[in-house]
Amino acid sequence: MKRMLSIVLLTTLSACTWVKMDEGAGQIRVAEGSDLSACENKGTVTASVRSKVGFYERKDMKVEEELETMARNSAVEAGADTIQALSEIADGEQKFGMYRCR
Repeated sequence: MKRMLSIVLLTTLSACTWVKMDEGAGQIRVAEGSDLSACENKGTVTASVRSKVGFYERKDMKVEEELETMARNSAVEAGADTIQALSEIADGEQKFGMYRCR
């Protein structure tokens, strides 16, 4: 019974989004393979979330969404309007560039 409860709890938690989007972050553009040379570089940010909860591996898509949300939140604070992934996701971390293009 305890084991079943643990499994249900972990499954429920894995579906939760722990990172909330800040005001204005929804307006941040995510550039994929774009030429950003005409944009002002506003710096980089390394976003980090849990990729595991106990022994349970979180879904890659959920981790990716949360990392992007964290990068968008940071971009708002930096005065950027565009982000671009600069690295692959590794152990729940990903590096993003922040740019002002508009």
